Amino acid sequence: MAEQSSLFDEENTDNKKKTTQINRSSGEPLAARMRPRTVGEIVGQEQILGEGRLLRRAIESDRITSMILWGPPGSGKTTLAEVIARHTHARFITLSAVSAGVADLRKVVEEANRLKQFSAQRTILFIDEIHRFNKAQQDSVLPHVERGVVTLIGATTENPSFEVNAALLSRSRVFVLKALSEEQILTILQRALHDKERGLGALNIEIDDAALQQIAIFANGDARTALNVLELAVQGSRRADAEDEKITLSLATIEDVMQHRALLYDKSGDQHYDMISALHKALRGSDPDAGLYWLGRMLEAGEDALYIVRRLIRFASEDVGMADPQALLVCVAAQQAVHFIGLPEGNLALAQAVVHLATAPKSNALYAAYSSVQEDVQKTRNEPVPLQIRNSPTQLMKDLDYGKDYKYAHDYYKEMQIEDAERPPATKLQAYLPESLQARHYYEPGLQGKEASIKQWLEKRRAHEQ
Repeated sequence: MAEQSSLFDEENTDNKKKTTQINRSSGEPLAARMRPRTVGEIVGQEQILGEGRLLRRAIESDRITSMILWGPPGSGKTTLAEVIARHTHARFITLSAVSAGVADLRKVVEEANRLKQFSAQRTILFIDEIHRFNKAQQDSVLPHVERGVVTLIGATTENPSFEVNAALLSRSRVFVLKALSEEQILTILQRALHDKERGLGALNIEIDDAALQQIAIFANGDARTALNVLELAVQGSRRADAEDEKITLSLATIEDVMQHRALLYDKSGDQHYDMISALHKALRGSDPDAGLYWLGRMLEAGEDALYIVRRLIRFASEDVGMADPQALLVCVAAQQAVHFIGLPEGNLALAQAVVHLATAPKSNALYAAYSSVQEDVQKTRNEPVPLQIRNSPTQLMKDLDYGKDYKYAHDYYKEMQIEDAERPPATKLQAYLPESLQARHYYEPGLQGKEASIKQWLEKRRAHEQ
């Protein structure tokens, strides 16, 4: 548990500030030293921190209410909490959901109660990675938020709709932080290069524009990552015994520092579901390039290949169906290939399935048909099987008219072949549905691919239903 004093505490003398600055410059990572101290220093997030925005007004007027800060890593959630800590008269307490427990929460609440009773001072409780708190831990916070003992600020990289208790969420305002753009990352890097107090401005650094641009791309919207790469590049290029040495950072130097990017992906979080959704929708929209891209994003980040292929198999029936019956076979073959040879060799089998699905004719007729069946099964009377199509292996069953008047389908098909096209067969089709549903047509094929000929055949067949 860490406690942060506000800017208004008497302890924050000029001497202490100078000491803190010296310590930060010599010991803290660049990303920590360059963390914004005021709302005006924060780069990006204009949608919640722009002039006149609700959150900015709340910070400037010191009227903070409970909130959840939701955004990707490096977007500024902790920074924003620290800015609030600097601007508020309230006591500001920080807990990390990774290490804190119910006992830590209880201690914070007890101290907050005492302060409220004896000095009317408010307590703001910042819980970093609040999604890591289990239900019991979140429930222990709820009553104290309800009674106003603490004002909660929770930070999370996960969708709070799924990771934060509904009751706690309903008492908090959710502010969404976005990943920073490349231009915003470049602004932060330039600030660090020129800041002589907290940044690298005291050093003689020369860096190519291409190298800076590559850092911004590599950072993937994460300011912390960008600053860490820059700092590592400087440290790796600087001799310990040469304080005034000119440090030249080329594109090759930066690429050497970056090596391989750890892709932003969480196999149990939003990225997992968002990317499989993007793949599904790209295939439905018949875009093989986008399909391959989203497949690659998931595979290169370590997604389970068998999870992907399960979704492709489902897609083959849901969105292609009988328009291209081969699609299902290709996807099942891809599953067998992945299972047999594994990754990375199985990547191409998945890529082949993705391209096949993207370029295949599309039909959701099977999906719509089965959805209608499910609805009727649930909402209509479950009638017995019609007598004429029941099994009749015993004499008793035959005496009860099981199988009576059953029309052998092959006789009908032969009759259709020899009759003139303009004169329907004399034999009417057998009814196979319960009597109350005999007018129902669940499967309505489209005009794409194989379904065009199926549609023509089915219309002819239905014209002869009894």
